[in-house]
Amino acid sequence: MHIAAQHVAGHVSFDFNVQRVARLPWTDIAQQLDQRGHALLPALLNREECAALAALYRRAELFRSRVLMARHGFGRGEYQYFSYPLPAPVQDLRASFYPHLAPLANRWHALMNLPARFPDSHPEFIRRCHAAGQLRPTPLLLEYRADDYNCLHQDLYGEQVFPLQIAILLSQPGEDFEGGEFVLSEQRPRMQSRAEVLPLQRGDAVIFAVSQRPVNGSRGSYRVNLRHGVSRVRSGLRHTLGVIFHDAL
Repeated sequence: MHIAAQHVAGHVSFDFNVQRVARLPWTDIAQQLDQRGHALLPALLNREECAALAALYRRAELFRSRVLMARHGFGRGEYQYFSYPLPAPVQDLRASFYPHLAPLANRWHALMNLPARFPDSHPEFIRRCHAAGQLRPTPLLLEYRADDYNCLHQDLYGEQVFPLQIAILLSQPGEDFEGGEFVLSEQRPRMQSRAEVLPLQRGDAVIFAVSQRPVNGSRGSYRVNLRHGVSRVRSGLRHTLGVIFHDAL
């Protein structure tokens, strides 16, 4: 996957090769998601690609809104939702991952006895979101500085919810920032929550469940609830790209 940033007349354009997504080990990824509710993709992006995406945070014209987490009790730090049209690499990441994840999403919904099924292509799913009034794009860039953190949460924006999403770390732990680990929690029925800290490096991506996933039990599959967040950044500057497949009300 190659991303080259060009600044032309106040705009940013990208050259993006989606074939890297097609070449990922999708059988192994599906097994990780079934077993753990998340799958790690090491070095999905290189250093230059991460820097090009992180640099977009200063380009206010690319975003529809900016959220200061402390104002809403979400934690500390801030993030910005991209506006349509999405930057080319963000759009291509969204469109190229979706077809590989849709069959798993459909299987999960069947196992959890949830009625929704997902079409093969992302544009078709987005048309469904827009028909339900979910018109606002949800891919976002997040920025954390010293003492910032993100409370455990779920990214639910309306009736239409695709059950998987992606986070890509754009900064290097130990070089750009300290702390700020990606955290997942899972709540199984009649059990206390289980937390897992993922040791992401710059360019690593993680695919994870938005809110629920099926788990095999002695009486068949049952649902578990999941949340995700970021622990306190002790120093430095941390950027993350979030790729959410459903749009928001």
